[in-house]
Amino acid sequence: MRETTNVAMNAMDSQAPFGAGLPMDENWRKSIPAQVFLNHFFAMDFHIQNLDDLFDVVKFPIYQQFEPSVTDEQRKALEKLLLNSWSAEYALRITPVVNDEQYLQSSLHWTFPQAYYSALFSARAFLTVQGINVSNEDLIRKRIGNAVVRGFYPASVGYYALGPLNNYRLHRLPMAKRMDDGAKPDLALPSREVAAQLELAQFLKTTRDQRIKALKVIMQSNPKTALRSQRTGEILQKFSTEQYKQLARQIGYTTYFDMLSRLRISSTNREIERFVDSEIDVKLFHQSLVNIVSHINAVHEIYIAKALGVAGYKQLIAKLPSYLQEGFVRERLHQLIEPMLSRKMAA
Repeated sequence: MRETTNVAMNAMDSQAPFGAGLPMDENWRKSIPAQVFLNHFFAMDFHIQNLDDLFDVVKFPIYQQFEPSVTDEQRKALEKLLLNSWSAEYALRITPVVNDEQYLQSSLHWTFPQAYYSALFSARAFLTVQGINVSNEDLIRKRIGNAVVRGFYPASVGYYALGPLNNYRLHRLPMAKRMDDGAKPDLALPSREVAAQLELAQFLKTTRDQRIKALKVIMQSNPKTALRSQRTGEILQKFSTEQYKQLARQIGYTTYFDMLSRLRISSTNREIERFVDSEIDVKLFHQSLVNIVSHINAVHEIYIAKALGVAGYKQLIAKLPSYLQEGFVRERLHQLIEPMLSRKMAA
């Protein structure tokens, strides 16, 4: 089942607000973007642990009706996808064990992608068991977005945003409505659910901002796809509300998957240096990512195991390398998968 950590849940008690009582020096300023990023993912973890709702999935009508027919070809694909997902999760989990701050700082080069790709391969496996065989990441993103909206995921990761730039609608973050009243997250780690939801709302908004603006650049850079002025025929530099609505429809929903995709920062990209050279709590960042990835992968595994049956799922696990069989995969099987499936059969 999901990882729990005293570090993650007690950090808000032991750590003062970032920068509290410190001079506004250059190092502090340089660390602010990294701290904001940590706050976003810590809020995801805080929200997950606070709701603790994996066992709610068995109550969902969409779960109860989930009985796809899995072919031999799909089983083979599942084995490869889950091996990739679990291998990345394994690598992610063993990194924070190293008690060396400098090593942890430099490990961000591979920790960020590991977290994203573990969830990506897990999502692909979740889609494959439904007969949806896609490898294009944008198509995966849209399929997962639809799954979130349809109610496959528990509330802990079931929130989403939609709508055009500067006019987003947030769903399933009820406490985040305070943002409309001017409440904003600050640089302190969230210590209450309302603060975590405000942080998640901000994370959703900035992530959707990035996607919409990136799509606009791509469209307008290509003469074949660029929107043009009806009066002059020139490529538009500024978009109207209607044109931003058009972009929003192309993007679809913004969900946890889009948020995790922001971890896909190339080690050759100068962006990563902001995190490596910052003064944030890197160990806490690592542990938050472990918790988030474990939770998301567990949700997918619940559906995969239901489709395969307990015996079929155990056969899949039996083909794994021993270091995976004996670790967190087996733990999730015994603590989550088997109890949920037996509970469903008993019902």
